[in-house]
Amino acid sequence: MSAGGRASFGGGGNIAMKLPRDQFVGTVRFYRDRLRLPVLDEKDASVVFAFGNQKLWLDRADDMMRAEIWLDVVTDDLEAAADILADARANEVEPLPEGFEGFWVKNPAGVVHLIYKSENPL
Repeated sequence: MSAGGRASFGGGGNIAMKLPRDQFVGTVRFYRDRLRLPVLDEKDASVVFAFGNQKLWLDRADDMMRAEIWLDVVTDDLEAAADILADARANEVEPLPEGFEGFWVKNPAGVVHLIYKSENPL
């Protein structure tokens, strides 16, 4: 827990790019063939690239009309973080795995962030 019950925040290990169906293949080719980023994992609707110290997830999102960037944010105090971010919660974004300690928020511009616990946020 952080000092005084205040949460500390830092960048997490993942960046997700949610892409409409018609932009997915071309975007994958851009990162794989033009930038030559190493592919870490590949499935039908998701490709994961090494991106410095982070993973860049390209996810096909058939219900989206435009691309979106989603970011991971880690905290050392999930309960305090939930209080601080209560008005930004966006639980409707996507179901989280059962037992996962975290939640979704959106910043004022509508960018999605996954907030989860880490012992040592950056």
